[in-house]
This record gives sequence, structure tokens and C-alpha cells, in this order.
Amino acid sequence: MSENLIKPENLVYQKTEALTDRVMHYCPGCGHGTAHRILAEVIQEMGIMDQTIGVAPVGCSVLAYYYFNVDMQEAAHGRAPAVATGIKRVFPEKFVFTYQGDGDLAAIGTAETIHAINRGENILIVFVNNGIYGMTGGQMAPTTLVGMKSSTSPFGRDTKTMGSPLKITELIAQLPGAYFVTRQAVHKPGNVRKAKKAIRKALEYQKLDKGTCFVEIVSNCPSNWKMTPVQSNKWMEENMFPYYPLGDIKVPEDN
Repeated sequence: MSENLIKPENLVYQKTEALTDRVMHYCPGCGHGTAHRILAEVIQEMGIMDQTIGVAPVGCSVLAYYYFNVDMQEAAHGRAPAVATGIKRVFPEKFVFTYQGDGDLAAIGTAETIHAINRGENILIVFVNNGIYGMTGGQMAPTTLVGMKSSTSPFGRDTKTMGSPLKITELIAQLPGAYFVTRQAVHKPGNVRKAKKAIRKALEYQKLDKGTCFVEIVSNCPSNWKMTPVQSNKWMEENMFPYYPLGDIKVPEDN
């Protein structure tokens, strides 16, 4: 009986072919899995699986090459934009993206991020911001909020000694090489749809060769925030979104 129901017209959801069948290692409730899924869906829907090359550095995304069913390249911590630059220049006809966390992109890889975008490299950078180092022990990241506790700021982030949280997305939006810059989230269905639409735009823009596209996804980290997934989503809405407001930051003037 069930076999008769498994027909294309009855399927509500079907896993995209741009993801492999491996079980993901991400913690329950983490936004990385959803971010992976919508990026992979866009790649399949655009029909560019055989034309796409992804770059994943160290961090929670380090095993992305296990999950994306496209050509993937590993990069040293923070160096994904530099590696992606080389790949895109050698294969300009390919769709090239990086998938990076905040500790990787906004700390260890700050220079690579800023200079690749300042040069206007024709790549997509997907930036997952959960305000903490997720994989390496829950240390404070450049994006950790004021007063937010971490393994290296157990009493909360103090701006006097630790500086203010870095709004890397607003910073890079000022660079002339940035073509499309947006900040989204994936914790609710409506937000997932908006984030997927933004990723689709960013990859479509890569055909124009007008500069770097940058999609930030504000996410949670239930494990290192010491919360349940539901609690972490609520905390994210109440604390992360006021400081990192969702929406487009820089859109093409000619579109």
C-alpha cells in the first residue's frame, strides 16, 4: 500500500541530489544542516551540479565535502576565500562558493575575506554566524555579543578588554567589490524561504561577473550556548537579531 503512495505527485519533500546520503554530524537543532540543504537545493534547481565547486575550511563546516554532491575543496582555517579565488580564476566558467563560520571568516580569515571582496572576486561566500567558535571548544568569536558567555569569556564579553562584536557583513558591504550582501536566518520556514531566495540570487549574479556575493546566515549553537534548540532559537531572536538585523544590506544598483 505504502509503495503505491510513493509517487511524484504525492511527495511533499524529496532530498536534493546535490546532497549525499551521509548522516550529518551537526548537533540537534543547529542551523548548519538547513543551510546545507537550501544551498544544495538551489544548486540542483539551477542545474549546475556538474559546474559547481565548493570550498570548506576548518570549523563546523570542515566535513562539508562529505555532504555536498559537487566538487569540494578543503582549505586551511580562514583561507577559503583565497582558495576560492584561485579556483575561480583557473575555472572562470564554474560556480564557486565558500561555506564558512564566524570564527573562521571574521577572525582567522579576516584578511582573506576583506581582500577577496575588495578585489571583487566573482564568488559566493556563505557565512554562518552563531556568535561563537562551535567546533573547537566554544571560545569567544569576533561576533560574540556583549555580555555573552563563552569558554574564554566565562563572565561575559567585556568591551573594555575584548572589544565590541564585529559586524563583518556591514563592514564588507562598504567595499566596492561587494556586489550583493544580505543577512538571513533559517530557524523558521519563512526565513528558510528568504535565505534560499537570497542564495539563488547570489549564484545567479555570479553569471554577471560583477563582484562578490555575500550571504550571512545568523544561526544558533545550542551545544555551546548551553541551551535546548527551542531555547536557543528564542535567545537568537531576542539577542542576536537586534544586533545583527536580517535583510539586504547591499543590492545591485542595476537590478
